[in-house]
Amino acid sequence: MSEQTAVLVLIDIASGSRLWGFSRYIFGKFAFRGVPGLVFCKILGSGFNGGFSTKPSLTKQGFFCVFDTKQNAEIFQQTSPTVNAYRSHANEFFIATLYAYSSRGSWSGFSINNLSSPPESGPIASLTRASIRPFKAVQFWAKAKPAEQSIKEASGSILTAGLGEAPYFRQATFTIWENLKSIDAYAQSGAHLSAIKAAYGENYFSESMFTRFKVGSASGVWQGKYVQIP
Repeated sequence: MSEQTAVLVLIDIASGSRLWGFSRYIFGKFAFRGVPGLVFCKILGSGFNGGFSTKPSLTKQGFFCVFDTKQNAEIFQQTSPTVNAYRSHANEFFIATLYAYSSRGSWSGFSINNLSSPPESGPIASLTRASIRPFKAVQFWAKAKPAEQSIKEASGSILTAGLGEAPYFRQATFTIWENLKSIDAYAQSGAHLSAIKAAYGENYFSESMFTRFKVGSASGVWQGKYVQIP
C-alpha cells in the first residue's frame, strides 16, 4: 500500500495581490475540487506575523492537503495551477512534502491512518491542530502565548507557523525541527508541557489531531527565513 503524503504551502501575499488573498478564504476550496488522489484539504489563515496569535495576519496564509499516494502529491506540486497561483501571488512562498509516521486524533473527522515508517534521522515536522471549546478559550490562549515564545527560544527549531481555519477557536501550529531529539526536548519541558497538561486535564478541545512527519522535502521563505530540505 502506498503511503499517504501531505503537502503544506505557506505564503505571504504580495502587496498587489491582497484582494486575491482575501478571496482564498471564500473561494479557495473550489480550486481543489477534482484534484486526483486528494483525500483531505484545508485552506488556512495565520496569526499576526505568521505566529500563533488571536490577531489574524492580513497577508500570511496557506493550505494543507493529504494525498492517497506520493505520486499524486508529486503530480499536484509539479502541475497544479493552484500551486502556481499561490506562488505567483506571493511575496514569500514555502512548500513542504511530508510523510506522517505518528498521528492521533482527527481534523473535521479525518484521521491520518496510512502511516510511514519512523525516521532514523533527519528533520521532523509537527502539526498540532484543535477545535477549542468556547468556554475554554480564555484559558487556552493564556497557556498558548508562553508556549509560542518558548519555540522561538528552543534549540533545533527550523520553522514555526501559527495557522487556523477560524480566529480564536480553530487553530493549528506547524513546526519543523532539526531532529527527533530537539522536538522531544521542546515537547517534554517548559511552557509547552504545561499547556499540553492543561489541555488534556481541563478538556480544552472538542476535537484535536497531533501528527509528526518525516520531511521529504521543504523549500522556500517564511517569516523572512529561507529553508531548504534536503
